Amino acid sequence: MHAAGIAPLILFSLFIFNAVQAEPDPSPREVQSHGVAFEEWIRQTFFDHYQPKSYTQKWDIPKEANLRHGHIPVNPKATEYGTPVGLGDALRQFDIHEPFLLIIGYWKEEGKTKRYVKVLTPVVSPEIWRELWKPITRDDLLKLDAIVRDRSVDYRESRRLAQALKAQAPFSKAIITLNPKIDGHGQRRLQCSLSFPKVMEFLSPGTSPAEEISPQLFGVPVPGPFYSPPRQFKKTVPSP
Repeated sequence: MHAAGIAPLILFSLFIFNAVQAEPDPSPREVQSHGVAFEEWIRQTFFDHYQPKSYTQKWDIPKEANLRHGHIPVNPKATEYGTPVGLGDALRQFDIHEPFLLIIGYWKEEGKTKRYVKVLTPVVSPEIWRELWKPITRDDLLKLDAIVRDRSVDYRESRRLAQALKAQAPFSKAIITLNPKIDGHGQRRLQCSLSFPKVMEFLSPGTSPAEEISPQLFGVPVPGPFYSPPRQFKKTVPSP
């Protein structure tokens, strides 16, 4: 590696070390800090310190910022090893019609830290992407999305209706999974995900699914472990 690229990695490693040692009381942001730090490391190390202009922009890293890895848009993702990778808003994902680089970092929990054990970097073509969605159409998605977002219906009924619809064709026949996010705190979103076995089968065929001791991204070892306490779920009192 060139000397110019070593200093940022050393500084980033020191940041991770300090984060591991500090172990402050967990907050929602800290619970997800391993994913935030992983994506920040990716942008700093491989995409010239690119910073998103908005967290609602179409691509986490647009193709204009990808000068060395295919000149295509990039979406970094972090998820627990063996679990589905969340891809984001279903309608926005369905509307993708260009190749993109998907960087998936799989981590395992070790006490109050999370260590990355596998990294995949599939280039997803429009043809492969469409195969994941078949036979779902955009009209199908709009119908399910409308149920999810209908606030005139109690969230529990909306959840029941959405789950019942997604269990039927065409949703049940697709490779990709639809995930209605509905709760009593105002959340009304339709997201999508891809299971670990389907990622391996359709996006990284021929790649071993086994975890690795020291995974690398583009030849550079992934830093870590990252301080990130286990997620804690608060019990909610049912509405009368």
